[in-house]
Amino acid sequence: MSSWSVRSLRGLVALPAWCKAALLVAVDAVFLPLCMLASVTLRVGTLDEALHTALAGQVIFAWLAIPVLAAAGLYRSVVRYLDLRVLARCSASLAAVVLLVYMLAQAADLTMLPRSSMLIFWFITFAYVLISRFLARALLWGALQRHGRPLVRTIIYGAGAAGAQLAHSMQFSPEYRAVCFVDDEPALRGKKVAGLDVLPADALRGAADKLAIDLIVVAVPSAAPAVRRRIIELAEGTGLPVKTLPGLVDLVQGDVRVSDIREVALPDLLGREVVPPDAKLFSRNIRGKAVLVTGAGGSIGSELCRQIMSQRPAVLLLLDHSEFALYSIEQELRPQAQDVTLEAVLGSVLDEDLLLQLMRQHRVDTVYHAAAYKHVPLVEANVLRGITNNVFGSLAVARCAAAAGVTTCVLVSTDKAVRPTNIMGTTKRVAELIFQGAAAAPQSKTTFAMVRFGNVLGSSGSVVPLFKRQIQDGGPITITHPDIIRYFMLIPEAAQLVIQAGAMARGGEVFVLDMGEPVRIVDLARTLIRLSGLTERTKSHPDGDIAIEFVGLRPGEKLYEELLIGDGVTPSGHPRIMCAHERMLEPQVLDTLLAQLREASRAGDVTRAVEQLRLLVPEYQPQAAESAPPPGYSAGVGEGADEQVLQPVLAPPVVSALG
Repeated sequence: MSSWSVRSLRGLVALPAWCKAALLVAVDAVFLPLCMLASVTLRVGTLDEALHTALAGQVIFAWLAIPVLAAAGLYRSVVRYLDLRVLARCSASLAAVVLLVYMLAQAADLTMLPRSSMLIFWFITFAYVLISRFLARALLWGALQRHGRPLVRTIIYGAGAAGAQLAHSMQFSPEYRAVCFVDDEPALRGKKVAGLDVLPADALRGAADKLAIDLIVVAVPSAAPAVRRRIIELAEGTGLPVKTLPGLVDLVQGDVRVSDIREVALPDLLGREVVPPDAKLFSRNIRGKAVLVTGAGGSIGSELCRQIMSQRPAVLLLLDHSEFALYSIEQELRPQAQDVTLEAVLGSVLDEDLLLQLMRQHRVDTVYHAAAYKHVPLVEANVLRGITNNVFGSLAVARCAAAAGVTTCVLVSTDKAVRPTNIMGTTKRVAELIFQGAAAAPQSKTTFAMVRFGNVLGSSGSVVPLFKRQIQDGGPITITHPDIIRYFMLIPEAAQLVIQAGAMARGGEVFVLDMGEPVRIVDLARTLIRLSGLTERTKSHPDGDIAIEFVGLRPGEKLYEELLIGDGVTPSGHPRIMCAHERMLEPQVLDTLLAQLREASRAGDVTRAVEQLRLLVPEYQPQAAESAPPPGYSAGVGEGADEQVLQPVLAPPVVSALG
């Protein structure tokens, strides 16, 4: 095809929709009479006789088909995306018109046109519409693809319904070309699906090399998360970029399009089974009630607000001291708040007057206290501000909740509060002690509870966006230590479990969420490198693309996070939430130590403040950052270590504590 032809076809694509429809009508106005002439010729035997057989009637009858095709949607459809459903409607409409005209001609005994030629016209016209549209579609796609970037040669992993739909969509894609399928199902081996060969899973690596594949797309949206993770790990072992389709619930109407292809996200690699929230627990403290969320603009706080809004509270109060974060979540939720009183409050949890006013004015039923400084190195460098916000902010929330008669008050805590090695974790453990003490107060009508969990994916401090940015910049990826591991959870799941745990509270519980299996951060980095279609640069592989550098643990950083302080574990009634029995301080002792801590903080005495934290949390050991891992963990060390999934030291992995 010449460059001039390609430019002409591209010009057609760029025309307004009404121009393209008018052009198609004009073309059909020429060729449909020719179809009628061919029908009469086949009936009477010669072209000369057909030209002398009611020629004007032939043209009029042929033109009658144009409004029929228009009513069937032929001229509204985009030729490049024309499917068989439109053509089927056109066929049925033409058949109805031909049958009607045939019956009228029979009833009126009209003989100017052979009646059987009308039936022949239906077959010829349908063949013309079919061939002309598909030929036009092929020419248009060819013009767009031939002079664009090369098509991405793709293996589709999964030859089921989703994979077949995806392969069909790729036939019309200017970007992808489906080459073959790979599937685990033995019955499909050696078969063809959507015109493509189906290969077994063990042939994936060989096929990728032999067929010059550029990309692997995992198309198994109905598979369990663990199965998807296994397939993705197998695919990334080829060294090619890997993409995937979302789960069935995320696919629009169950249809699969090329536009549904997305990058593999870390949630795909976690392989966590989705546990839908218990409807009764999820709504118990929210539906029709007044709810306050502190730290509403943060990663966890904002997701709590989204989940709460889905349960239709009567009032939702958003409290945050960050103007931009508060504005962002308020603007996101405002369109959903038709029957919900939504109020964004700019302020600090240290302002007890503001807290008490909000709780009393709106008769708050439930408080989720998510406001805290959580970035370990920053809090380590700003000890007094961390103590003030995390400790005394929690104390203010607990006091005001009790004074205002709030029904339930839930503290969002962290696994870094367990045997902490940093100021942030220590202050969060003190916050837990405060809530335990508030729950034990004899006159309190408020149910206080704590929910402890590990890292959440996509939070403001997550390593995943950092690693991706470093890969885009050509590396190196910086990791603090080759043995560092972390628990991970998705933000929506964490928020749902926090809400459900709060609904189960009876007073003083420290609920611990099931974080699943811990992940070695270096293995996570290597996986992200391979999913990007790149290789790691090592001493044994100096020509690799991305290097990994170990830069040393940051101040207060732990190698291993834990979820429990004590050993007493009891089920909660939810498969991913349990309770653990842990120590608490006598109310008088707690009050005395907090008063001394406040005095040291106000005096600006960091050393004395840290000493007071040690009295409150004796297990605080800042020098333990590089201590040996707890029994039950195994990990390869350093460059080239065998990749493995660490086994959790806890069994079961989800727990909570009763004060």
